[in-house]
Amino acid sequence: MKILIVQQKMIGDVLTSTVLFERLKKKHPNAELHFLINTHTFPVVENHPHVDQIVFFSPKVEQNYWELLKFLWRIKKQKYDVVIDIYGKLSSNLISIFSGAKTKISYYKKHTSFMYTHTIKRIQKPENGLSLALENRIKLLHPLNINFKGVRPKIYLSEKEVHAARSFLSKNGLDLNKPIFMIGILGSNPSKTYPNQYMATLIDEIGKFLNAQILFNYIPSQIEQVDVIFNACLADTKKKIYKSVYTHKLRDFIAVTAQCNALIGNEGGAVNIAKALNVPTFALFCPKLNKKNWFGCKEESKHVAIHLDDFDDLSSVTKSDLKTQYLEMTPERILPKLNLFLDNLA
Repeated sequence: MKILIVQQKMIGDVLTSTVLFERLKKKHPNAELHFLINTHTFPVVENHPHVDQIVFFSPKVEQNYWELLKFLWRIKKQKYDVVIDIYGKLSSNLISIFSGAKTKISYYKKHTSFMYTHTIKRIQKPENGLSLALENRIKLLHPLNINFKGVRPKIYLSEKEVHAARSFLSKNGLDLNKPIFMIGILGSNPSKTYPNQYMATLIDEIGKFLNAQILFNYIPSQIEQVDVIFNACLADTKKKIYKSVYTHKLRDFIAVTAQCNALIGNEGGAVNIAKALNVPTFALFCPKLNKKNWFGCKEESKHVAIHLDDFDDLSSVTKSDLKTQYLEMTPERILPKLNLFLDNLA
């Protein structure tokens, strides 16, 4: 049996979708499993033992009609038996149709359901204590008679990568025998970024942790925003921040994060990466997001997620006013939970 799983879009989506491969290989160990993804997300699935082949949906294919047609023809020649379309947009609709697969599975949408042999309606509330992102994906395996079982995404690093990350940190002055905290200092965009002064206050609290060493997750083009937060930190905290220590490649960031005691900061791809590495996380959710989409109650033994809805006295905050929502999520509200999280790491 030859199966194609289609998951375009962002790192968190691709990483979450890897759980299907583990379940499929368990049920069909001899199946050939292909994963269609965007090129930039490859680092989170590199070395995955259950993915037999990566199919890249490159910018060249995405932006050129003729290249798309050639790509669809290559898909057709693969003669897949099953296509699982998680993405569910026009490009993946076309891929599913051109595949010629006898079994085509996707989420139910009224205007595209005729393209698939099986469509699954998304649940709105978790049924098994996982995030909705995970539970809804695993439900896509039901037409293949694969029962629901909770699994978490995993990232697989080589010994060489782990050694290189440890060497990188040591050469930059970090002590691997002392706590290292990775800070998700910025969100994926300004609307998903915790206010600068508030973030500085949280970092100051982390700096009080015994022998704390603090890294920032950012790219060079964001240095001005990073400097604003760094400059707002206390002098003693600044001494513990290794601001100039950052990685240029996503795979290197993954390996470095694997050496950290925790990842703390804005919810996003980095949080998903840390979870897949089994690194504890403390995530600040943008108020406009549904926390249940990316966080399940079964994660609470190791991970913490903070959302506006966690505070009963903020129920009257106008949902449409994002800036006000974030301003109401003051450090004073969050620090008790952050300190408990840090205490549990000790």
